[in-house]
This record gives sequence, structure tokens and C-alpha cells, in this order.
Amino acid sequence: MRSFLSSYYYSKDGKFDFNQLLNITQFPASMYSDVKSYTYVEAAKNWIKNQKTFFTKEKLFLLKTHNSLEEYFGYRFTKSSETLGAIYIIRDPRNVVSSMSNHYSMNFNEAYNKMINENASLSVKNSEGDLSNFSFLGSWSSHYKSWKNNFEFKTLFVKYEDLEKNAHDEFCKILTFIEELTGKNEPINKRKFKNAINSTNFSSLKQKEKLNGFKESLTYKKDNKTNFFNLGFQNKWQQNLPEEISSKIKDKFLNELKELKYE
Repeated sequence: MRSFLSSYYYSKDGKFDFNQLLNITQFPASMYSDVKSYTYVEAAKNWIKNQKTFFTKEKLFLLKTHNSLEEYFGYRFTKSSETLGAIYIIRDPRNVVSSMSNHYSMNFNEAYNKMINENASLSVKNSEGDLSNFSFLGSWSSHYKSWKNNFEFKTLFVKYEDLEKNAHDEFCKILTFIEELTGKNEPINKRKFKNAINSTNFSSLKQKEKLNGFKESLTYKKDNKTNFFNLGFQNKWQQNLPEEISSKIKDKFLNELKELKYE
């Protein structure tokens, strides 16, 4: 998603390069905080303040976030005065488990336990003890519901699997959504759109990572990085997950699986 949007909006011809991702950065992040936070609560208290400080209303910012919309000790992540809208990518949780397992070098049980943890979070304390990049996740279910039940600003839900089945229509829908949010309603540039689709398909991204590396892949052993672009659409829980794990996920998230037609 980020690769496609960065190539479409931040290149002349729609052809993707990893450097374009610098135009769509992650929030929360230490780079978007002018004060240090030494606890998670302090970091959450500054979420909206930092949005007001760093993101002017006179320019459109596309940002990536993992954050839940649930309040964290009374502090909201964002509100309509700071956010025009959101694109939420939803994925079968049974495939999320194996993706997490690879990305964070966890076993399946560890990844499952993180997915059901209502207090789950992401944070990296820097050398000065700053936790400004703290993101509150909650469980997979509560995270999804927090965005689903948000009526303060528009949210477009995109199923990861639909990006494989019909990338053209899904990305067309996404660009239309962004244009409507901004009020520009500019027609889609067909040449850039085609180039962006072709240059950001999963196999192309995986090949670029193989040749040039990708700084967002994580290192857990010396000189041994995980592949950020690992299995992609070939990540099939029916083939990769032990039955014990897939059954636990189905039992835990049965209502959501039915709602999203992931049964």
C-alpha cells in the first residue's frame, strides 16, 4: 500500500523506488516529537499535540500507523481536526500470525499471544530513553473494532486478500477515496497508475529487497536480517500453520472471521 501510494503521488512517472517511502513515514515516531517521553502514558499524552505541531493543515500528509483508536489511559490517538480519513488494511489473522512470526522472529505461540493481548504495543526506547515512538495496539480484535466503530472521520477498509485478487479495482478505489477526502477529485493519471501497479507488485518489491536490501527489515542475529517481503500472497495459513494455532485463532476471533467472510 505504502509503496503504491508513494510511487503514484511522489514520482513523475509512477515507477517505484524505495527512497520514495521517505514521503510516507510512520507515526508515532521520535522525529515527530519535540519533547521526550519516558513512559508510555507520556507518549500517548503527546500524540495529538505532536500531530498539531508537525502536520500543517495546508498540506496533505500520508502517514503509516499501527496504532489502535482505543484510548490509552484516557488519551486519544487522533481526532477529526487532525485526520481527514484513514485507509485500514485488514488481513486474515491466521496469516497475520505467520507474518508476525517471520518479521519479529517469534514462534507461532508467541505471535498468537501477542495478537490476543489487550495491552500489546510497539515501542523502541532510544539511547536517551525516549519512548516517543510508542504505538498502542491492543488485541487484533479490539484494534479492528476501534477503527470499525469510528464515525468521526471516514475510514476505507481494504482486505489484503483483495489486493491480490483485483489490484486494479482496489487501488482505483483507494485513489478515489483520497481524492474525495481532499476535495480535489482529480482524475486518475492512467500512465502513473499502471506504472505504480506494475512496479509495486509483491515479486518486484521482493526482488528489490534482495538486490538492494530494505532498512525496515529487522535484524535479530548479527548480519542476519529477516526478509521484510517474505511470502506475501503465498502466505497461506492452511499450509503454514499448525492446526492447534489455526483452531485457537478461529475460536478466539470467530465473530470477526464470520463478519469479514474469512471462514
